[in-house]
Amino acid sequence: MGNLLYKDEGIGIHLIRELEKMKLPPNLELIDGGVGSLDILLSLENIDKLIIIDALKGGGAPATVYRIDYQELEAEIDFNNLSLHQLSLLEVLSLIKKLGKLPPKVLIIGVEPKEISPGLNLTSRLKEKLPYILGVILKECHLKEDLS
Repeated sequence: MGNLLYKDEGIGIHLIRELEKMKLPPNLELIDGGVGSLDILLSLENIDKLIIIDALKGGGAPATVYRIDYQELEAEIDFNNLSLHQLSLLEVLSLIKKLGKLPPKVLIIGVEPKEISPGLNLTSRLKEKLPYILGVILKECHLKEDLS
C-alpha cells in the first residue's frame, strides 16, 4: 500500500516493485494496492496469509520496521466512532472480516517514514534500508533472503 506521490509514503509500492524483480514461488502473489485498500482487500479470495506493507508512523527512527499481527490488534478497534469517509486500514480489515473475506493470518509490516511530502522518490535513509526491509518481508514469506 502507499502513495508514490509523497516520498516515503510510497514505501510499500517501492518494495513491491523490488519483489517483482525476484524469482518468487507461484503460490506468492504480489498486489500493488496503492491507496485503494478497501477495493483491493474486498477482491481477495483463497489466501492463507496476507502481508500488508505500508508506511507507518510509530515514533521510531526513520526506516524502523514494525511487525504487527492484525489479530492481536482487533480488540483495540473502536467502531463507535467509525466514519465511512475516512476508514483506517485496521477498520477496513475489520469490515472485511465481518464480511467473511479476511484471510486467517494478516500481518502488517510498517516502515517508519522520514518524510511524507510531495516527491516521487524515497528519502536516502529508506533507500539504504530497502535490502534489510526486503529481508524482513522474505522471512515472513518463509523464503531465503538471497533470492534474486
